[in-house]
Amino acid sequence: MMARKSRIILHGKQAANQELRDAVAAVREDGHQIEVRVTWEAGDAGLFAAQAAKEGVDTVIAGGGDGTVNEVLNGLVQVEGGSSALGVIPLGTANDFARSAGIPLQLEGALRVAVETEPVAVDVGRSGDRAFMNVATGGFGTEVTVNTNPKLKRLLGGAAYFITGLGRFSELEPVPIRLRGPDLDWEGKLLVLAVGNARQAGGGHVLCPDAVLDDGLLDIGVLPDVPEDQQSEAISALMTHGMQAVKDAALYWRVPWVEIEAPKGIYVNLDGEPTHATHHRFEVEPRRLKLHLPESTSLLTSSEHGSK
Repeated sequence: MMARKSRIILHGKQAANQELRDAVAAVREDGHQIEVRVTWEAGDAGLFAAQAAKEGVDTVIAGGGDGTVNEVLNGLVQVEGGSSALGVIPLGTANDFARSAGIPLQLEGALRVAVETEPVAVDVGRSGDRAFMNVATGGFGTEVTVNTNPKLKRLLGGAAYFITGLGRFSELEPVPIRLRGPDLDWEGKLLVLAVGNARQAGGGHVLCPDAVLDDGLLDIGVLPDVPEDQQSEAISALMTHGMQAVKDAALYWRVPWVEIEAPKGIYVNLDGEPTHATHHRFEVEPRRLKLHLPESTSLLTSSEHGSK
């Protein structure tokens, strides 16, 4: 059987990463065809991914953080009739998607998942003209992500989000919104919103603990407003242990689409792309893309997955 052709779309800051260079060399020695394209400026990852899809590259591998994964995803899905699968090498601060999917953080292991497993068809979330693979967030967690200092992220990794959050409790303000979808009509004030195709965001916060990538649904998680003297405790518990830590107060739905109306506007972080608006619509495109995942992943309902 002819070897698959793979292309890594690598974040420019990782061009000199010796561990990655060693991983590529080792996997090439096993006979795998791997090319590398390095980004230079904003938008390159999406452009390179779309170009690869048009050229018929079998697997396009996002080498970077969650933002790079999102850019490559959007480049792939914009190509009508494209058949390229997505792989992930986690090189970012939080690597939320890779962690929730069980993709190895060790770079050769992640690369081997991308080139040695059979890709599986997975859902893709969409908001307007933007696709997302992981979790869109709104409310306090999004404010933290948007305002976390990049230098602090480089020094402390995912812990930077937690430290920033601790320092912003005094700015906590519940957001009035209305959610509408199939069998869903809820109105109230919230502290945290999550729209999940996958499970975690913001540096390891598991906001949609039961989400899977192949059920044709989005998982909606909401932490509604709580009495003011309980707000900091609730947010701290969520940031430390995820939505499960506040499950008695949290609300949860599974829907193919949801519309969010926020009279005062709400920040929504879409896999690293923050936007502010009074209206957001999210929907799922079932089985829109093929993705390379480890056999041990918990993000699939299907058992038809394994190595080639």
